[in-house]
Amino acid sequence: MKLFPESALMQLEFDKVKALLAAHCQTAYGKNKAEQLRIHTRLSYIEPELKQTHEYKLLLQNGIYFPNDIVLNVAGELKLLGVPGAVLNEEQLINIRRLAESMKQVFHWFDAERKIAYPLLLSVVARSYYEKAVIALIDDVLDEYGNVKDNASTALEKIRIGLIRKRAELRRAFDRVVAKWNKSGYVSDIEEAFLNGRRVVAVHAEYKRQVKGILLGESDTRKTSFIEPEETIELNNDVFALEHEESREIYRILRELTKQLSVYAALLKEYYVIAGEYDFIRGKAKLAMDIGGNYPVVQDRALVQLIEAHHPLLYLYHQRSGKPVIPVSVTLDEKSRILVISGPNAGGKTVTLKTVGLLQMMLQSGLLVPVHPHSQMGIFKQLMIHIGDTQSLEFELSTYSSHLKNMKYLIDNANGRTLFFIDELGSGSDPHLGGAFAEVILEELAKKHAFGIVTTHYLNLKVMANKTPGIINGAMAFDEKHLLPLYKLVIGKPGSSYTFSIAERIGMEPQLIARAKTMVAEDHFSLDKLLNRAEQDVRILEQKEKKLNTLLKDNERLKKEMEQTMQQEKHRQQVELLEQQNKINEERIAYLKDMERKLKQIVFDWRRMESHEDKSALMKQLHAMLFKQKEKQVKEKAKKKFDSKYIETGGEVKAGLKVRMLQNNQVGTVKEIRDKKAIVQLGVIPITVELKNLVVVRDKEGEGVSEK
Repeated sequence: MKLFPESALMQLEFDKVKALLAAHCQTAYGKNKAEQLRIHTRLSYIEPELKQTHEYKLLLQNGIYFPNDIVLNVAGELKLLGVPGAVLNEEQLINIRRLAESMKQVFHWFDAERKIAYPLLLSVVARSYYEKAVIALIDDVLDEYGNVKDNASTALEKIRIGLIRKRAELRRAFDRVVAKWNKSGYVSDIEEAFLNGRRVVAVHAEYKRQVKGILLGESDTRKTSFIEPEETIELNNDVFALEHEESREIYRILRELTKQLSVYAALLKEYYVIAGEYDFIRGKAKLAMDIGGNYPVVQDRALVQLIEAHHPLLYLYHQRSGKPVIPVSVTLDEKSRILVISGPNAGGKTVTLKTVGLLQMMLQSGLLVPVHPHSQMGIFKQLMIHIGDTQSLEFELSTYSSHLKNMKYLIDNANGRTLFFIDELGSGSDPHLGGAFAEVILEELAKKHAFGIVTTHYLNLKVMANKTPGIINGAMAFDEKHLLPLYKLVIGKPGSSYTFSIAERIGMEPQLIARAKTMVAEDHFSLDKLLNRAEQDVRILEQKEKKLNTLLKDNERLKKEMEQTMQQEKHRQQVELLEQQNKINEERIAYLKDMERKLKQIVFDWRRMESHEDKSALMKQLHAMLFKQKEKQVKEKAKKKFDSKYIETGGEVKAGLKVRMLQNNQVGTVKEIRDKKAIVQLGVIPITVELKNLVVVRDKEGEGVSEK
């Protein structure tokens, strides 16, 4: 990516992000790659980098182990492998083995399922392979502690057997001499020591001439002399010679092993790069976890659609201090390419500008960015900024001259793939003249189809943004009542600078404020006041909308609860109906079982009876049981028919009233009362019935009419 000026990386604090990334890397390769992090402009490079980081982030989030926890810096060893005749020592060879072992675990980690689940992490090792011969060659020579094995060669094995024998013989001879000299009182408290690799006896200095041997040294106080006994000189010489032979043989074995491993030098360098790449990817994933980074939708065109974005460094600072982070949402597309942000000082205009610029740099360098995953980000070829005072004493440029110089560069070089950021456009000169120039600069950048964000206090730029295609207004919200910035970007309307409001709140003299107002053009003051009031009205509407949304959510919740309650009640009623039906069915089954039992008993008794009289009596019993039940069913049917038409009212039976006959549930009209009997008209036939067998009733329809 082409940057202007050269200090753009530092001004947008990209260098601090790189430092955080390097701190998460453990290998020298990973740290170096983090420090040299570049900003790219090709989607084919950017997208795989983002996907790799996203896949590793998923591993961290799900607690899945990836085998790249071995930290190795074997660049020197790998360089020696490529030098003919070079020899690696035991420690260096063990480091080479650890590298190969680490790659073995990585290749085995990618089973069939993980190859499908993590294709971009797999791509790091896709062109390499695991060679087991590297570990096998080293294991044939070195043990697990890094020592050359006795059986590494036949000659070494023979030498070490000879060493064991000679050392044992030397030990016995030396012990005899020490015991003999100790008995004579020649030996000091130290008794024995090693000097220049040879075994010596510590003798009191006054007795050094009374013992046979070679004087090899004395103590600092000269009170002790170190003498090699005459009896052990030859044995010491033999041991020394064997040790020298052992060293030469070990050197020869290590040189041969180094030569064998040099065949795999290129592959081992690949392993080193792979280990470093995974370390670098892990560092990016850990940084993403720290700053809340996500993988947005990336498109190969000019586009900025950030949802709930926040500045990564500010996010980390707020996390440490326990402050809430207020996200910002910004959209720059073909219809709205340039955003003009206005509002009071310290309201967050510059932070918003820097946030968008830094996140664009991070994305195009392959880093996950702290935005909502549904955000969309494009790719830009150029990024140009103008932030802060750029006065140059070296070139004798004033602030405004330097400002215009930078603006000229932007106008000359901007195109449809340029993303620019200008803080306080037009500042540093006469407000009216500077504002006019700022308007011209903004028009030219719009004609170039460049994308960017501009912050300003100029009213003419706010007015221009409302009427110029491709340019939109934005404002940083401000709580005028409490005189506090809300750090919230509102798109679609300009913001007031709250100049006089802030002056009033901090207690400036009213007459001074009034004088200042008289010095401002009426239309200028009225417009700022209108913006001020409009912004507060919008805030009130937003609060009401928020309250309304809360009420709607509560209403929806209550509706769901009511529907759930109704469903539960309906279910309860259905259960009760089923229980009632089951109860009726149970009663019928019990009746049928009882009837079956009685019929079986009658059949059984019939077979046992012999006389005709007994059988006749049994038949009468059967007839009574069956037909009484039928009669009962008829009566129940008549009772249901009666209940559907009439209601019993009870009371005294009198002429003209309707009555029910208890014997057959028939209804008639009383014509006349005679003593304890009544004459009831039943159709066309009068019947005499006792009063005790009658119940006064009335029509159901009549009841309904009377109620009306």
